[in-house]
Amino acid sequence: MKITDLKCAVIGENPVVRIVTDEGIDGYGQAENTKPYLKPMVLFYKKYLLGEDPTNVERVMLKIRRMGSFKPWGSAVSAIEMALWDIAGKAAGLPVYKLLGGKVRDKVRIYNGGVRFPMTSFTPDDYADNMRKMKAAKEGFTIIKQAIGFHTPMPERVPNFFYGDVRQGPPHPTRGLLTEQGLKHVIECVIAMKSVLGDEIGLALDCGPGWSVPDSIRLAKALEPYHIMWLEDLVTGDYTPYVMADVLREITRQTSTPIHTGEQMYLRHSFRELIEKHAVNIIGPDPADVGGIAEMKWIAEYADLHGILMAPHGIFDGVIGLAAHVHCAAAMPDNYIAFEYPVARPSWWYDIVQGLPDPIVTDSMITVWDTPGLGVTFNVDAAVKYLPVGDEDFFE
Repeated sequence: MKITDLKCAVIGENPVVRIVTDEGIDGYGQAENTKPYLKPMVLFYKKYLLGEDPTNVERVMLKIRRMGSFKPWGSAVSAIEMALWDIAGKAAGLPVYKLLGGKVRDKVRIYNGGVRFPMTSFTPDDYADNMRKMKAAKEGFTIIKQAIGFHTPMPERVPNFFYGDVRQGPPHPTRGLLTEQGLKHVIECVIAMKSVLGDEIGLALDCGPGWSVPDSIRLAKALEPYHIMWLEDLVTGDYTPYVMADVLREITRQTSTPIHTGEQMYLRHSFRELIEKHAVNIIGPDPADVGGIAEMKWIAEYADLHGILMAPHGIFDGVIGLAAHVHCAAAMPDNYIAFEYPVARPSWWYDIVQGLPDPIVTDSMITVWDTPGLGVTFNVDAAVKYLPVGDEDFFE
């Protein structure tokens, strides 16, 4: 089998990769819906893929993996890797999880990141009300993640929040030392959420980036009585192309509240120092950024050797990305907690693909399906009408 073409089209909001072969088997991968600009980066790798046997996934990846980097190049490599595994599974007549070593679990747990309800302000009452809505969601979430602090408009909405200037621009650009009032406000919002969730549903907090080390420690220690699942991306995170393992370790070693990071990182090499120094308690790579499915599985195994837990990021990954998560999570070791559940945007994505369970999530769990490859395929007749101008031949 040989690769004869590599295509990319933005369908809805997600860039979608299609790898075509000379045996009539094709494979699909998907990038985050926040990256509609990704097509040129994907097609950059076309010349390196043509003529290769896609079922030799690692051989193909050795040609392009080192030519990726922090977003967006790592995202392009990741989507290609998903498509390669999709083909390999279809060619073997096996689901991808079988090619990763087989099931560890028949159902995989998800946590809520993608099912969101608008917030008009950021007071404790607003956070409590938002938790009530999430708690009542049909998915039956057992873990909910919510944004606080610098991951929200709090710096500009809450008076006297921090000692610094609010910046405009890329996602979460503001950072600085919190005032005593600002820190108290964050803690009060967390307590309000816990008053709704109680001990029935775990609460994780997406914090930044932007926190100083002293404030991170103060927050983590103040929340110790509330059994928070984790504090995510305190000092680094979204669109931060460096890890700062030593800084994170200073926070982690001073609190029993679990510290989490990893969604922005590309390849196992970026996780090595984080894991070996025990800089965090939980890592959250995203298969659509880290280098793909097998890369995330490798990282999970290495983290498990060091007693570090896995809670992968995935809020923007779409339904093909969801399939990648399910197959990888099925084969992960026992350090797996849950992955962040991505919701299709727009919702008509659910009408143009087939292979997902219905309902997808029951009691915060997804039953692992057994169809070959990733097990999610296009209803081409339904999907063609959503192809953008210039990509009308995507399915040809």
